[in-house]
Amino acid sequence: MSREQDDRESPFEFRHIPVLGQEVVTGLAIKAGGHYLDATVGGGGHSRLILEAAPAVKITGLDQDAWAIAAAQETLAPFGDRVRLYQTNFAAFDPGECRFDGILADLGVSSAQFDTSERGFSFQKTAPLDMRMDQRQALTAADLVNTWEETKLANLIYTYGEERLSRQIARRIVERRPFTTTTDLADTIFHAVPRSYRYGRIHPATRTFQALRIAVNRELEVLETFLAQAPNWLKPEGRLAVISFHSLEDRIVKHRLKESPLLQVITKKPIVAGEEEVEKNPRARSAKLRIAERIEN
Repeated sequence: MSREQDDRESPFEFRHIPVLGQEVVTGLAIKAGGHYLDATVGGGGHSRLILEAAPAVKITGLDQDAWAIAAAQETLAPFGDRVRLYQTNFAAFDPGECRFDGILADLGVSSAQFDTSERGFSFQKTAPLDMRMDQRQALTAADLVNTWEETKLANLIYTYGEERLSRQIARRIVERRPFTTTTDLADTIFHAVPRSYRYGRIHPATRTFQALRIAVNRELEVLETFLAQAPNWLKPEGRLAVISFHSLEDRIVKHRLKESPLLQVITKKPIVAGEEEVEKNPRARSAKLRIAERIEN
């Protein structure tokens, strides 16, 4: 197995339950001897299912998180040289002359990243305000909340978090900063909103944390770049499958697949998880899978 990454190993067990696993395998129409790109390999769960779906299948796996690459190498070790892994953002990937029989992108933060408090994606435990998927980059969530002016911060929270109380939250953040931990920021947001808003379906800091994560990792920007490039990486009749987890992502995926002159949309409506999968993996509840096929052009 080829592995091109930095030398940092994961200090925890990187577990990521592949969402809509069987639907991905079916949707990609895996064939014997096919070569597939897992653009967000994570812990290798989807890649393993693809490799097991037909004989002599090959995988090229990408992930910007060094911990994920280390975990995928361990998970996919039994498949030997049928797997090549690269630490890179999928928007920066260059396949050269290589073309794939199918491409998968499982967007957003993984369960393992979310559950590891030191990465700063969650406010369930006290942790540094980090949120970087690629820890080689300099910009962190702390940089945004501690340096951006109030209007810019409010616009970020409104646009990427779809948070209607963005101005109140931004004002309180600016008044109380600097922040160094996730829980301090979450507590400040909790007390920035009206009492009636504090005990809703989700914690009042949830949307702000989503907005910060998207901005730190430039998630929507790199998604646009990826969706513009990926159709060119497919062989004729090769398929592109994308799993999104919130409306901002899904809206981009839906429209870019439909607009591409190289693609024919296979899924008129997104594929979602069934009750049994949601019961086993609650995070599958918000997953939406869209699939398109490369046409001759």
